[in-house]
Amino acid sequence: MALDNISIVLINTTHPGNIGAAARAMKAMGLSKLVLVGPADFPSGHATALASGADDILANAKVVETLDEALAGCEFVVGTSARVRGVSLDLVEPKACASQILDEAEQAQVALVFGREDRGMTNEELRRCHLQVHIPTNPDFSSLNLGAAVQVMAYELRMTHLARQGGVEVPKTKQMTHASQDDMERFYQHLYETLVQIGFLEYSSHEKIMAKLRRLYGRIRPDRVELSILRGILSETGKFAKESSEHSSTDA
Repeated sequence: MALDNISIVLINTTHPGNIGAAARAMKAMGLSKLVLVGPADFPSGHATALASGADDILANAKVVETLDEALAGCEFVVGTSARVRGVSLDLVEPKACASQILDEAEQAQVALVFGREDRGMTNEELRRCHLQVHIPTNPDFSSLNLGAAVQVMAYELRMTHLARQGGVEVPKTKQMTHASQDDMERFYQHLYETLVQIGFLEYSSHEKIMAKLRRLYGRIRPDRVELSILRGILSETGKFAKESSEHSSTDA
């Protein structure tokens, strides 16, 4: 599978929590290869905590000293940058980039490289890339957390992959069986009788109130289970009203 040929490369990560967050994002989107270039603190309990169960990604992470080592064997390299730099690379947005990455990953190893938390990738590092991807953040605040940047790109890769497999599979919701019109008419009769019993319609127009209630329940369109619950409430209301009336007669 193309996703198996994609490596997420993080350069000189200073906070181990970002490594964990990246691992979590990768696992959630079906990516498995993590390469760390000279991380300041790894392995780390902070990374494990932020990975939230993606421990296998961390356990299998490849740790190297240089970017050249990280890119060994890769035929297509994409660099991420928050800013457009003075490097003559094709600049693309995440969705288009994901498509190109997957095209290449069908036949070769691909590296998607993320720079340092404080200053991203250097121009020299970007020159090792075939393509530069830019996440179009707010120009007044373009700083994006490393884990969030990995999540954005991993999501675009996942969605493009799923589209190529025939689309996103959405879990089917249980089909509701709406109450029949006969059931609704019996409910309206029950409702009317209960409202009369508790005195709700004593000083109101029966027809207007019932017309509004019909419109309300017609808009809701309860299913059979919901209607059964409503009928149960009416029955208990009627019993309570009858018992209260009998007690009042006895007290008198």
